[in-house]
Amino acid sequence: MYAEERQQAILERARTRGRVDVTALAEEFSVTTETIRRDLTFLERHGVLRRVHGGAIPVERLGFEPALAAREAVLTAEKARIAKAAVTELPSEGSILLDAGSTTARLAEELPSDRELTVVTHSVNIALNLAARPNITVMLVGGRLRSRTLATVDSWALHALDEIFVDIAFFGTNGISVERGLTTPDPAEAMIKRAAVASARRCVLLADHTKVGNDYFTRFAELKDIDTFITDDGVDSAAAEEIEKAGPRVVKA
Repeated sequence: MYAEERQQAILERARTRGRVDVTALAEEFSVTTETIRRDLTFLERHGVLRRVHGGAIPVERLGFEPALAAREAVLTAEKARIAKAAVTELPSEGSILLDAGSTTARLAEELPSDRELTVVTHSVNIALNLAARPNITVMLVGGRLRSRTLATVDSWALHALDEIFVDIAFFGTNGISVERGLTTPDPAEAMIKRAAVASARRCVLLADHTKVGNDYFTRFAELKDIDTFITDDGVDSAAAEEIEKAGPRVVKA
């Protein structure tokens, strides 16, 4: 087995089990513990694992918010499929809101060129990527810029969102569960997401399967607030059924 294959297998085990142990991995892959430690260091540098005593934990299971660059490098194929599925939810014309995040950024890349859309976003990255598109009018929400997410927050942003009403809002989440709804680590981000939900006629959640079952510090929406939840086919079927019973239609991309 090549190092890249072993590292991918380690990452998959960490996400499935919630934690991996150095000694157990060394026995499983028939390599030394030093080799496993190098693998874990490599994965940590790429922002997908966090080293802990004796092993590692996937960043999705931690109570902090990974930086945007780290999130963009994770589950790229799944996020691409989610974004393509989300295109079918777009209006033929009108206004949409794109929340800041790696999966919504993928949707921005997939926006078709054959329809006129007004895109409201508090993501600097998304606004820059869409600025040159002749069929898209970009409305960038102002406010304090968070360096971790490159998104604007606080009172200026909230005031702008209070004054608009869009056809569809597409947004992401750090965690989704039947018990807690949709949650995120940062209260300022949660306030913006809450305002985005209130400003839309329909709400579509874009989140990969690793977000399911996770709870974070601040809730910004309940499941009944969401019309459609688009995820990837790695989501647990029983968990998807429970979520659908609580409100949103679940689409597996």
